[in-house]
Amino acid sequence: MSERGYGRALSHPGKTIRLVVATALIFFSGCSLFSPVQSDIRVSVVDKVPREVPQRQRHPATLLLLPPSINPIYDTIRMAYRTEPHQVGFYRHHQWGATPAQMLLPLLARTLENTHYFDAVATPPYFGPHSYALQTTILDFVQDYTSTPATFQLSLRVQLIEGTSNRIVASRTISLREPILQESPAAGVVAANQAAASALQQATQFVLERMP
Repeated sequence: MSERGYGRALSHPGKTIRLVVATALIFFSGCSLFSPVQSDIRVSVVDKVPREVPQRQRHPATLLLLPPSINPIYDTIRMAYRTEPHQVGFYRHHQWGATPAQMLLPLLARTLENTHYFDAVATPPYFGPHSYALQTTILDFVQDYTSTPATFQLSLRVQLIEGTSNRIVASRTISLREPILQESPAAGVVAANQAAASALQQATQFVLERMP
């Protein structure tokens, strides 16, 4: 640097400092815009549907899926596990992307649509005329390490309701225990997806068996 330039820098130290600070702010701002947010929370989802579902000839009927009810213990994005009978804990660094009810409802709708039986499979906020309604209650949604091998426990109660009379046509409880191949939250997520797909297939079969 020339002496002239050096002298000018010394004569305005505040301006130089402000320039350095502004440059640093722009640099770090750019990093925050384009760099992934650092977090120690792993977020997982249940998004698996059955590969195959029963196919039926289309029928002029609308099926309304009511908002699922759920055991209050599992009505959370926190990922539940059990290591002792009659106790439930929650992982600190692993959670669901939505509550179990929020994850299962669209999967159930997609599975029932894939049967091609109904003119429409409606979900909330629709509450208009419908031929039948399906009420689902999630009873268990937990990684269970009290058995060997560990299992993901998923239990659903499904009730088919006639639309005009609100009469319960049929009900069934579906209980599944899917093996967890490794004692880890990630392996539990894999088992949860397998259990959900099996439960959706059984629930769909249950509905079609009661249809005309």
